[in-house]
Amino acid sequence: MGRAQRPIAQSCAAVHHPSITLPGKPRAAWSSVLDVKRINDQVSVSPQISPDDIPAIKAAGFVAIVNNRPDGESPDQPSSATMQAAAEKAGLAYHYIPLGRDGVSPQMVDETRSVLEGSNGPVFCYCRSGTRSTTLWALSQAGKRPASEIVEAAAHAGYDMSHLLGHLSQKQ
Repeated sequence: MGRAQRPIAQSCAAVHHPSITLPGKPRAAWSSVLDVKRINDQVSVSPQISPDDIPAIKAAGFVAIVNNRPDGESPDQPSSATMQAAAEKAGLAYHYIPLGRDGVSPQMVDETRSVLEGSNGPVFCYCRSGTRSTTLWALSQAGKRPASEIVEAAAHAGYDMSHLLGHLSQKQ
């Protein structure tokens, strides 16, 4: 038997977003909480999740999950195949765009952009801490939004992307 499903709640750094709570569940009744950081209406990021968390992600209104964590990074981490099966069982699109030791590639940025542009609702991205997911989101927005707006949205969610300003200012 898996661990209890964790409901999704607003992060301290996130802007209030009504769809990031489970309907009919008062906060005080929640035993544990996913640490979801809302970047904007289109994307939220989170540290590592488990297959048991996916029903709450679906119930919160997300339509897709992006896993940015390479398989085998930690012995207690569920595999991408396990996460994909759970996401598909819940009716969510699943995308595996691992960002590991080799760093960011143009292909990863293009894949992230394609997922975000091709989804018909909010996308839930995760990695170990949410930083790599935020990095790929930020780079995928270069040339589409002002660099300062990208950095500000990430900062509002608790992630410092100021080191990417030079990349974010370039047309992609």
